[in-house]
Amino acid sequence: MRNLITDVRGVLVGQAHDAVGSRAVAEALAAEWQAQAGQIDPAAMPLTRLVNSALDGVADQEAAVRAEILRYAGSDALCYRAGEPEALVARQNAVWQPVLDAVESLIGARFLLAEGVVFAEQPAGTLAAFARKLDAIPAPVALAGAHNVMTLTGSAILMLALANRLIGPGEAWDAAHLDEDYQIEVWGQDEEAAERRAIRRREFDAAALLLAQG
Repeated sequence: MRNLITDVRGVLVGQAHDAVGSRAVAEALAAEWQAQAGQIDPAAMPLTRLVNSALDGVADQEAAVRAEILRYAGSDALCYRAGEPEALVARQNAVWQPVLDAVESLIGARFLLAEGVVFAEQPAGTLAAFARKLDAIPAPVALAGAHNVMTLTGSAILMLALANRLIGPGEAWDAAHLDEDYQIEVWGQDEEAAERRAIRRREFDAAALLLAQG
């Protein structure tokens, strides 16, 4: 039985590697499929769903995907800071500013910051510099990961920092949920919200794995 399981896994990994060109992703895809017992549950296979999306969708819409990521960079969450309370302001500055500084150094341009929800239009030169680094993320697999990381964190800046290994996946996730975690500390968290966040984290981990292939 052990040999049979090994043979089946080898076939799955080989097929996945042919599709995505990455041993790490192929291993993770095979593990998702092997974990299915009886009826296949797509909800329990975030990496499989994302790879399918990359191969079937992103491959044909690369320009549109890059344009959407760039739009996020034009109104990025890390550029909008709280004015109060003081503890939240300090936390945003401590966690977000080093990431922003690192990305600005990477692209050779500066982002404008705003307080609250007042829109701050980013300089065209900054977005052009960001786009040049974004263009270095290959399609379709890594770009699909980039898009989902951006969507799940609400930040193209965090995505670019992760893509260039300026931060790790855990740091990106924590930075994206800084405001939420602060509110949880103040008001607590209900079980349903915690469960939804756990689902998003699994989707984020899948996306981060694909992004790392770039």
